[in-house]
Amino acid sequence: MDDAFEHASRTRGVHLKSGLLGAAFLIGVITAPASLAQSAPATTAAFIDRDNPRLAMLDGEERTPRRPRSDPTREPERESWSFAFDNDALVPTGRDQDYTYGLSFSHTGRSARDVWYSLNPVLTGLDRLFAVGDHARERIDGHSVEFGLFGFTPEDKEASAPLYDDRPYASLLYMSQSRVRIDRDENVAWHSSLTLGALGLAIVGNGQNAVHKVIGSEHAEGWEHQISEGGEPTARYTLARQKYLNPSSDNLEVKSTLQASAGYLTEARWSLSFRGGRIADRWWKFNPELASYADGSSRGVGSPAPTESYVWGGAAVVARGYNAFLQGQFRDSEVTYDSDELNHLILEAWLGYTRSFTNGWRLSYVLRGHTSEVREGTADRNVLWGGLIVAKTF
Repeated sequence: MDDAFEHASRTRGVHLKSGLLGAAFLIGVITAPASLAQSAPATTAAFIDRDNPRLAMLDGEERTPRRPRSDPTREPERESWSFAFDNDALVPTGRDQDYTYGLSFSHTGRSARDVWYSLNPVLTGLDRLFAVGDHARERIDGHSVEFGLFGFTPEDKEASAPLYDDRPYASLLYMSQSRVRIDRDENVAWHSSLTLGALGLAIVGNGQNAVHKVIGSEHAEGWEHQISEGGEPTARYTLARQKYLNPSSDNLEVKSTLQASAGYLTEARWSLSFRGGRIADRWWKFNPELASYADGSSRGVGSPAPTESYVWGGAAVVARGYNAFLQGQFRDSEVTYDSDELNHLILEAWLGYTRSFTNGWRLSYVLRGHTSEVREGTADRNVLWGGLIVAKTF
């Protein structure tokens, strides 16, 4: 038994390290084309105060004094806040398993960059490592800080013993920092985020059971068997390149996104997303395609705009190399899956509706899901959940 345990522990460590190295390579692949593009010489027209908030020459005024020009991309000190609630009960089938619930709160603006708990200095260092700042001609357009938690449960929550043929209990308590750079000439946005958190804390399970007690639902008995029970630090770095495909209609917006991440979810993905209806906000301000469970679901809520009403959705192909919520991390966990027991190619889809008002309030509902990650057994099932988002812009 000791030899088997030691072999399993080594195997998890190898899978984790291999996944992190693979994701770092994929992030490099994403950034490489834009790095090559930057080697091309810049034209004089591109240089003349396209994005510079300082003085600029107006057309035909090369020999006259320069005049001040306002900066249309200046980020406000306080732009918005939003709250998101995910639950598998928010779907017509009334499920209560797999990704069972998530809560997140975010705020955007320069205050998210400058607040004392900001991770922006660390995120900036990571972005420089992958030369993200070299890929966009405009300075950083937006910052966001998000706090949240979410959890996973098996189907049978009344069982107090470990369930080796179903998905394990798992949870994450996290803080995430994100920022975006824009290249409007190329209709490209570069998003990056850094998430720090802890797996295996009791707060997620205690919160679920407190709510279940109030509503008279079943008590989840197996949280003591969750991944990294007792707590273990974790992290994730994500980089995404979005291309606005610029359809001819003012009422339709289509984006293609290439994304890679390394950490508790190590993966590469490509997605195609849309929103259609009465749209007034800028295309890079609304990014539900960047969400991974609760992480990111309350970011990118937009800026003040006239009343909007639109449907949005999309689909993604995900090549997932490592998932700590199923495979565990460095600490031993009672219920885990080996890499060869998982499906590493996953399909995701989402469909939502948003209504915003002239007073800055914005309400959204989304239905999300993805194909099964587990190849066999009780845990071999598709995952589906719903989400509600309430936001306020200033």
